[in-house]
Amino acid sequence: MPGTDVAASTFPFLYSHGGLDALKHLRGLGYDKFEMMIFPPHCWPAEMTAADRRAGRDWLEGEGCSLTSFCYPLLDNNPNSVDKLMRDYTLDRYREAIDLASEWNCPYLVAIPGPVNSLINPPTDWMLEWFVEGMKELVAHAKGSGVTLLLENVPFTFLPTAQDMKDTAALIDPSIGVNFDICNSAFIKEDPAEAIRMLGDLVKNVHISDSGPDEFKHERLGSGIVDPGPSFKAMQDIGYQGATVMEIITDALDPNADPDGDIRASHAILAQHGWKPLG
Repeated sequence: MPGTDVAASTFPFLYSHGGLDALKHLRGLGYDKFEMMIFPPHCWPAEMTAADRRAGRDWLEGEGCSLTSFCYPLLDNNPNSVDKLMRDYTLDRYREAIDLASEWNCPYLVAIPGPVNSLINPPTDWMLEWFVEGMKELVAHAKGSGVTLLLENVPFTFLPTAQDMKDTAALIDPSIGVNFDICNSAFIKEDPAEAIRMLGDLVKNVHISDSGPDEFKHERLGSGIVDPGPSFKAMQDIGYQGATVMEIITDALDPNADPDGDIRASHAILAQHGWKPLG
């Protein structure tokens, strides 16, 4: 059934595996659809050789696997920084990610509004102007590449809501879509299912994970506040055709972490609610 595919994110392996090795590891768990994190040293286009780029493309093609999306999590950078040099630097990294996504036949690049976590933030209209201007530049760069930019709703940004995503996408370009994160929506006390219905065909990619109500997490499903069932129904209602990416954030280098177990357990819960089971 369309819209029931499940993909795995390479997020848990940012520091333990290179990007291609993470894909191979997830393939060993039974996955053939992946979201690649764009972050050094994991997968950083500026540092990849031509041979590295070919190796990733050739492996995907040889295994019959595909990428649902690239995600640049902006753990260091900011497209709406007060410093123009940082804005320009961040856009350059996005351009490199667009180029690599095109080479690897990855249809979507997730673009996250910059973080706001200081005691005094710039005026919202300044940040919005910088962000929209930057995204328009990236749309122009992506033209003809086969790569579409998606905005993501993230609680620690200045545009955290689903309505923010819809309004901001309209300011940028008709091609812009939304990477809807169910956990992020639930954490800010939105109704994720209603948010999905409101966004409608803007939703091109979906993230899911779990969090407690007070401390923001992206943990295994079943551990917190996220109920996948209503969101699945909403995705079916809008005719969603894409995959759902399990974006579990844990560190594979932590001896107490079990990312493989978290991924399997989360997928089993998704299967109970209508998504395709593993294997």
